[in-house]
Amino acid sequence: MFQAVPEGNKHLFRVLIFLTILNHIRDIKDPEHPYSLEELKVITEDAIEVDDKLSYVRVTFTPTVEHCSMATVIGLCLRVKLMRSLPQRYKVDIKVAPGTHATEAAVNKQLNDKERVAAALENPNLVDMVDECLAPTYA
Repeated sequence: MFQAVPEGNKHLFRVLIFLTILNHIRDIKDPEHPYSLEELKVITEDAIEVDDKLSYVRVTFTPTVEHCSMATVIGLCLRVKLMRSLPQRYKVDIKVAPGTHATEAAVNKQLNDKERVAAALENPNLVDMVDECLAPTYA
């Protein structure tokens, strides 16, 4: 998908990676509402950081309410979509925006712990919920 880019095209390539990531995650559906994460402003363009040189991506999301019970599911959806979409060389961090969730530290820890993510993805009910959120919608 991503290949070596001549030095003169590095900025254009960074923009392309950014737009690719945005396009992958913008249509993820909220687990509780009939809207996408972008429509609910859970994710925005400003919340995506990409460093191709370091093979690093960070997505910071803002739950709709401070006590959102689906924050970990939303974060898991973002992580799974990026795991399925990006080359394996990328390290992906998913974070709750600072001050936007009552248990921000716990959610961030859970979303960025490989063992916890792997355990979550062994739960068939949770995988079904994630797959439903990631399923394409055709308008």
